[in-house]
Amino acid sequence: MKQVLEILGFLALVQGVAGLVHEFTDWNWGLVQRLGFLDGYEIYASVALLVLGVALFGAAGSRKSV
Repeated sequence: MKQVLEILGFLALVQGVAGLVHEFTDWNWGLVQRLGFLDGYEIYASVALLVLGVALFGAAGSRKSV
């Protein structure tokens, strides 16, 4: 379970960073800008993904290793 949380946290962090990089540099990569329902809210979604990634890493760190 700890590894699953770490993988999901890593993916959330990468997508959050990719969304912010896309917004500020117009590089065309990442998933956030491809979702149509997030039009106009890409920065907020990217920051939310960064926070989610940190929370998932925190949850993984509090789990015991098996």
